[in-house]
Amino acid sequence: MTTLATLLFLPNLGGGEIFLILFIVLLLFGAKKLPELAKGLGKGIKEFKDATKDVKDNIEKAAKED
Repeated sequence: MTTLATLLFLPNLGGGEIFLILFIVLLLFGAKKLPELAKGLGKGIKEFKDATKDVKDNIEKAAKED
């Protein structure tokens, strides 16, 4: 089972540290901006996954042509 720290590539942080970081982000940006930030982050992750899939498909296509 993957944890939040593993998904965020932060294997050395425990639950307390992650909670503290999220609390500081909440204080800096406020509750009204967090949904906008999360939406932007989600779009960025989706674009990154799409680009990664395109590169993988191109590599596989080139390998089949050889």
